[in-house]
Amino acid sequence: QVQLVESGGGLVQSGGSLRLSCAASGFILDYYAIGWFRQAPGKEREGVSCISSSDGSTLYANSVKGRFTISRDKAKDTVYLQLNSLKPEDTAVYYCAANLMRTRCRDSGGLYSPVGHEYGYWGQGTQVTVSS
Repeated sequence: QVQLVESGGGLVQSGGSLRLSCAASGFILDYYAIGWFRQAPGKEREGVSCISSSDGSTLYANSVKGRFTISRDKAKDTVYLQLNSLKPEDTAVYYCAANLMRTRCRDSGGLYSPVGHEYGYWGQGTQVTVSS
């Protein structure tokens, strides 16, 4: 089965850190631009960060810029999202997905601006809960 598998979520206090992992099952993750998304209860899904496959460039949403860092380990064929200085409003289920149409992440004004239908191979998500 072709899909992505997220891990690393958990419960953390405000100001704390987590590292999320995104690994591929059934395909080579390194060939794709990979986006991280999150969805909190009652809210729309939000694109958080993206790393391009073409040149490794990265983009972030304004809400996480300066706090989150996306990276790719080619040897492990895994993409990571380092979450620092976490806030209660970061509480959500975090998903990774592969861009099936582009090797470079979309941006608008230097910020991550995903187009949802371009993404596939969604994982099951990992819960991040930040307590105040």
